[in-house]
Amino acid sequence: MRVFIAGIDGYLGWPLAQFLAARGHQVGGVDGYQRRQWVSEMGSQSATPILGMDNRKRAYQDAFGEKLWFREGDLTNWEFVRDSVSDFQPEAIVHLGECPSAPYSMIDLEHTVLVQQNNIVGTLNILHAMRDITPDAHLVKLGTMGEYGTPNIDIPEGFFEIEYQGRKDVLPFPRQAGSWYHWSKVHDSNNVMFACKMWGLRSTDIMQGVVFGTRVDKMQDDERMITRVDFDQAFGTIINRFCCQAIIGHPITPYGNGGQKRSFIPLKDSMQCLTLVVENPPATTEYRVFNQFQGVFTVKELALKVRQVAAEIGFDVPITNLENPRIESEDHYYNPKHQALLDLGYHPTEDIDKEVLMMIEDLMKYSDRIEAYKDVLIPDVRWNGSRKKVQTI
Repeated sequence: MRVFIAGIDGYLGWPLAQFLAARGHQVGGVDGYQRRQWVSEMGSQSATPILGMDNRKRAYQDAFGEKLWFREGDLTNWEFVRDSVSDFQPEAIVHLGECPSAPYSMIDLEHTVLVQQNNIVGTLNILHAMRDITPDAHLVKLGTMGEYGTPNIDIPEGFFEIEYQGRKDVLPFPRQAGSWYHWSKVHDSNNVMFACKMWGLRSTDIMQGVVFGTRVDKMQDDERMITRVDFDQAFGTIINRFCCQAIIGHPITPYGNGGQKRSFIPLKDSMQCLTLVVENPPATTEYRVFNQFQGVFTVKELALKVRQVAAEIGFDVPITNLENPRIESEDHYYNPKHQALLDLGYHPTEDIDKEVLMMIEDLMKYSDRIEAYKDVLIPDVRWNGSRKKVQTI
C-alpha cells in the first residue's frame, strides 16, 4: 500500500514510517520541521540526538533497500499539499502534521492563533486534496482523547445513542476540550466528518491517549533511526518528562494533587494500532472513530511508577507536587471505551513497568543533553494567561 505520512519527521511519524516499511508498504511523507522549531522556541531540545532528514533518508534506505519519498513544506500551503498528494498518489494518508501541545497553544494570542491555523487549515487542505486527487484514499487522522474532556459519564468511541423528549438518535459524543490546542482537534474532527458526508471520503479519526516511550522494536538496532523524545513543558509528554527528570536526579513533578486521570499508550502500541487502521480501511463514505490507548492511570500513579522503576536501577528520586498551572479537575470520573482496535487485533502491552525501564535505560546515555536544559522541566505557561514559574505545594 502507498502510505503518505504528513508530519513524517515527528515523534510518531518517523517510527511509523519504519514500522510500515518493515511490513512491505511503500512510504512517503512531508514535513516542515515545525516541531524542531517549536521545541527550540521553548528553550529545549530532544533528549535523544536526532539526525537531519537527509541523513535519516540515507539510514532508511540502508535499512529497507529503497529511497524514502520526501518533500519539505508547510501543510497550510495549498499548492504544496496539492502537488505532494498528486505526485505520490497515496492509498492512505496518515495525518500527524499538527502542533500537538496544549501548553504551547495557551501561551498568548499569537500562539493560540498559530496552533489553530496550523492544525485546522492543514487538515482542510488535505481534505480538499483528497477530494480533487485521491477520493478513494483512506484518511487516518490523529485526534486526541483530550477532545472528550472528563465527563461524568462513560466515554464511547465517537458516537452515542441519545433519547430526548421521546425521540432517539445516534450523535457525536459532546466534546469538552481543555485547551485551544484540544479545541483545534475538535474542529478537525467536525471538518473531517463533514467532508466524509459531503464528498464521500472515508476516514478513521484516532482519539489517541498520551504516548510515551523511546523506541519501536523495528528501529532498536540502529541509532540513526531513533525518534525524538521531548521533555519540556510544552512538548514533553508526561511519562517521558518524568523519566527524564528521574535520570538526572530532578524531582518528579506532578501538577496539583496528581488525581487527574488520563489514557496512555506506549509508542510501540501506537505504531501497532495505526498500522492496523491503515491496513483495515473503512467503507467508502464512512467516518469512524477509534479510541486508541492501552490503559488509564492517574498522574500520581505514573509518578510513583517511574520513581519505583528508577529506584530498581539505583536512582533515588523524590516526588514534588507543583501547583497546577492548568485549569482542570484534579479529581474526576473517567471511563473511556476502546473496543474497536481490540476487535481489529490490537494486543496491548501488558508490562508497563518494563516499558518505563527500557525508556530510562535508553535515556541514561543522553543524560547530559537533559541536564543542559533542565530549566525547561518546571512549567511557566499558565492557563489563566500569565507566564511565570509555578511553585511547589
